[in-house]
Amino acid sequence: MKKILFISYDGMTDPLGQSQVIPYLAGLTNFGYSFTILSCDKPEKYKEHKPYVDGLLQGLPIEWVSIPYHKNPPVLSSVYDLWQLKRTVKKLQQKQLFDMVHTRPGIPTLVALWMKKKYGTKFLNDIRGFWADERVDGGMWNLGNPLFKILYRYFKNKEDECIRQADYNTCLTYKAKDIILGWKHLPQPVSISVIPCSVDMQLFDPAGIDPMVKENFRKELGFAKDDFIISYLGSAGGWYLTDEMLKFCALLLTKKPEAKFFFISNNRHADILAEASRHGIPADKILVRSGKRHEVPVLLSFSTYSVFFIKPCFSKLSSSPTKHGEIMAMGIPVITNSGVGDMAEIVEKYQAGYVLPDFSEAAMLQIIHSICDHPQPVDAAAIRSGANAYYNLSDAVQSYAAVYRKVLG
Repeated sequence: MKKILFISYDGMTDPLGQSQVIPYLAGLTNFGYSFTILSCDKPEKYKEHKPYVDGLLQGLPIEWVSIPYHKNPPVLSSVYDLWQLKRTVKKLQQKQLFDMVHTRPGIPTLVALWMKKKYGTKFLNDIRGFWADERVDGGMWNLGNPLFKILYRYFKNKEDECIRQADYNTCLTYKAKDIILGWKHLPQPVSISVIPCSVDMQLFDPAGIDPMVKENFRKELGFAKDDFIISYLGSAGGWYLTDEMLKFCALLLTKKPEAKFFFISNNRHADILAEASRHGIPADKILVRSGKRHEVPVLLSFSTYSVFFIKPCFSKLSSSPTKHGEIMAMGIPVITNSGVGDMAEIVEKYQAGYVLPDFSEAAMLQIIHSICDHPQPVDAAAIRSGANAYYNLSDAVQSYAAVYRKVLG
């Protein structure tokens, strides 16, 4: 059985680890691979969610090693985490020689490059975003600060080195692949495959929701059966444009005063409500609630539409929003924007909602007019079928298995 080390700077106690790491690796164990997951988990989340993650991994040939994630002081905390990761890898390597290291972008790739040089370990570079540019576009690195400018250049060079040194590369979007294949400073053609973010079609299945569970949630949330509900799923802030989404919601209220807005988010609840109030959205028209992964399908199921606006910028051309596959799998049409990965093409191909060309009031009102005055029939089954064709987890696992075979034979 081939032994794989998977390194993630995102914790397994975060939603991303539970949706975009563990399900993939669990599927890949069926192809004869065993895994060690090395992740950096936020201490408070680790304490709360460790038993849940242990349950997800129970019975699988997957060992999970977690080290604490540090946020402060900026930069120095990341340097310390890098040292922690390397120190842990040395200890793990003494127990078992890994056949391959599979990493997400950023800090983990530095460890992978070090392992390749020190131990000769095969390296799969999983480019799930243009990481350095994401730090800038998300407002985390201000290039007016000389330190962040140095960091940006350093990581851009390391991203190039990872592509050159990796035994194989994967990315999330066809736009990202085209960009990478167009980089003249890299030896071409780069060995790269596109594997979008995927969704567990069994978990996100409206037919699998227990009617009693849904009814209990309906009473708790205060929704009526015929409510017109616009949902949002995921984090707030950064490149997720909360202000623009609430502007859209406020405009919709002028046309459809019975509408309600339901934000399913694990962060910034007070900020969302304050921003809604600033846009003139009454408090009884908006609800913000956290949701554990197994609760998300039933929470989403109350949606008439689901909205998400993401900052259209260079780094987001490499993004495949996890939320989109999950929403489509539930048969819910989306209201989103262009300039993010392959999103516009996917929505158009599967007739899965509306795409804004920009965030002008005129563009928003045009879609609101379509929804309210000339509503198109929503074919939930067709939208779910589109998710199955494009975002199916089992297809993603098969694609990763093919890449693993290319690297490991």
